[in-house]
Amino acid sequence: MITPDIDRSPNHSLAAVLRVTDFRRLWLGLSLSSLGDWLGLLAITAMANRQAGDLGSVLGNASAYQLQNFAIAGVLFLRIVPALVMSPIAGYIADRVDRRTTLVVGDYLRAALFFSMPIVGSLWWVFAATVLIEAVSLVWGPAKDATVPNLVPAHRLEAANQLSLATTYGSALPAALAFTGLTLLSQTVTWSTGIGSLTNPIELALFFNALTFLVSGLVISRLTTIPPGPAIGVGSQQSPLSIVREGWAYVAGTPLVRGLIVGIVGAFAAGGVVIALARTFVADLGGGDPGYGLMFGAVFAGLGLGMWQGPRLLRGLSRRRLFGMTLTGAGVMLIPIAVSQDLTASLGLVVLLGFFAGVAWVTGNTMLGLEVPDHLRGRTMAFVASLIRLALSVVLAVAPVIAGFIGTHSFDMPRSQVSLVYNGAAFTFLLAGLVMIVVGLTSYRQMDDRKGISLMHDLRHAVGGSAGFYTATGLFVAFEGGEGAGKSTQARLLKEWLETEGYHVVLTHEPGDTGVGQQLRRIVLDPATGDISDRTEALIYAADKAEHVDRVVLPALREGAVVVTDRYVDSTLAYQGAGRDLPDGELERVARWATRDLRPHLTVLLDLAPSHGLDRFEERDRIEAESVDFHERVREAFLRMAGALPERYLIVDAAADREAIAGAIRARITPLLGQAARESS
Repeated sequence: MITPDIDRSPNHSLAAVLRVTDFRRLWLGLSLSSLGDWLGLLAITAMANRQAGDLGSVLGNASAYQLQNFAIAGVLFLRIVPALVMSPIAGYIADRVDRRTTLVVGDYLRAALFFSMPIVGSLWWVFAATVLIEAVSLVWGPAKDATVPNLVPAHRLEAANQLSLATTYGSALPAALAFTGLTLLSQTVTWSTGIGSLTNPIELALFFNALTFLVSGLVISRLTTIPPGPAIGVGSQQSPLSIVREGWAYVAGTPLVRGLIVGIVGAFAAGGVVIALARTFVADLGGGDPGYGLMFGAVFAGLGLGMWQGPRLLRGLSRRRLFGMTLTGAGVMLIPIAVSQDLTASLGLVVLLGFFAGVAWVTGNTMLGLEVPDHLRGRTMAFVASLIRLALSVVLAVAPVIAGFIGTHSFDMPRSQVSLVYNGAAFTFLLAGLVMIVVGLTSYRQMDDRKGISLMHDLRHAVGGSAGFYTATGLFVAFEGGEGAGKSTQARLLKEWLETEGYHVVLTHEPGDTGVGQQLRRIVLDPATGDISDRTEALIYAADKAEHVDRVVLPALREGAVVVTDRYVDSTLAYQGAGRDLPDGELERVARWATRDLRPHLTVLLDLAPSHGLDRFEERDRIEAESVDFHERVREAFLRMAGALPERYLIVDAAADREAIAGAIRARITPLLGQAARESS
């Protein structure tokens, strides 16, 4: 049984995580390190762009445009080299060294390297330092990811990871604002230092960047609860090659994981194209360094918004459909960006692009984390993170090269004084958009788990709110049907099968699976209660549901369990609605309010003629003792609800063989298990 989480909202969960002292310190260090990473990327690429521009101004505007793109590509290409060499074994190295030492020394090394760039003043040292910084970061990241589970309780791990993810990529926005502010400030203020007069915003950004890493190292050095020593003992027989081979074999042999990785890489590639070409693109639109900072920030503002709010806006939509749809949306948004001639409009479009990419990233990452078995999750996630970093670096390096080769072109319209101008950056956006659309549509077709149901149908339900609330973690399965249909038996068989497959399972029922519910059950079902008002009966059931959802169902789902309930809201709508002839609209509003509008991901309807089901009882409670006509109305109501939303129901003939029924239920549930958690091995 899973220990219920007493928190009632994501905000409470995040606050509880930040109350853990060592995690709060690690999170502060991560915030500073992430800020430094993004600020450093901006400063170094801007430095390359400016130096190439100075050289190209001697050769002419066309040559300057190409040299600026090639220079940025050269710097970004050097970020790839450590990933090519170290990505497969970075997680292994992080586990071979004391993790506190890795984190602290890694921050100090990066601080020293960034501080040295403006002091040495050589472009070649900038290239060398970039390679060293990237190598350190490749080890620092897996060490940080592996440290988090040591700092927070298991039931807080999901919130901790969400906060870390938002911080890592959300830091790009304040980094962009800091860089923009420094570029504006440097135009009016000059500082004198021991190494000369600083009016160059790039130098200011690099010094500020070094300071963020220094402070991060000091903060993380105060961590006290990280287990000392390496995670993998010195005498371990598992070689780096075997670890790499095991991770690659799992990814290669799992189609869903392969598809998720391709999609996640595609989502980052879409944003990476904008980052790589933002400097030259905004120059074409009349912007300079401040415009570059704003566009860089716009990408990550959209990413952060998408990661944080996107899945909540369409929480009734299949996660697999959402993943493919938002990948396609990211590609579509690149098209109007390519043809835009207005900087303000482009910034708005870039935010939307980032939003779609952010939703795709967090959705794919969630599915990936839930799909990968626990004993492979750490290495696989380190492999995937490194692959994403590698792919993003490739895009950052290649996109400017393509734009540089295309160059700037203009055409004079016949019989007109109008000239059409297009440049390499815009044309590269267009090509990248077309590729992303193909990737998104392919992903959608391969991963669609609701074939035969139109996407517009699902979107109408999700946007309109009629789809109700489907949790993003865990799997909620309800068994419904008339008396004697075998709901309890099939619920128990499903629980036993799921547990053999390694899943957390909570088996529950309505009414009466809480202390309050037991008292309510005695009142509503005991024949000694006698006649009670139909509305009173409905409200008693609603009270039981409210207690059941708050105390049992939602806490378990938040921790990734499979919750299997014998009866839920449909029973109220069928028995008190059709059976008691209460108004459907009023009854549904009460029931949905009592359950916070929480819906099962799947409802299994065991259909059986009342005359057969009622024969299985020798003694009957108040409901079972109702007339056959009453139970016939209940059966018709169940079938009507299932027919209205076939994608959310499985209708099974309850008169069939018990094992055949169980097999049909397992087959329908298996594709839905991706968001359920397995037991720790």
